[in-house]
Amino acid sequence: MTEINTVQVTEKKPWYKSKTIWFNTVVAMLATLEATAHVIQPYVSGNVFAYGMLILTMGNAGLRIITTQGIGK
Repeated sequence: MTEINTVQVTEKKPWYKSKTIWFNTVVAMLATLEATAHVIQPYVSGNVFAYGMLILTMGNAGLRIITTQGIGK
C-alpha cells in the first residue's frame, strides 16, 4: 500500500506579523540596554540571568513550534 502525503500550503505573512521576530527583537533590545546601561544587573543575582537565558531560549523554541505560516515579502 502506498501512502499519499498531502502538503498544506498556507499563505505567507509579512515579517511584522511574526511573533517570533517581535520576541527576538524585544530580547535583543533588552540585552543591548543591559550591556550599555547596566540597569538590571545591579538588582539581580547571577542565577537570574542564567534562568532568564533558559526562559528566552524556551520562549523562542515554543514560538517556532507553534508557527504555522512562513514569512513572505
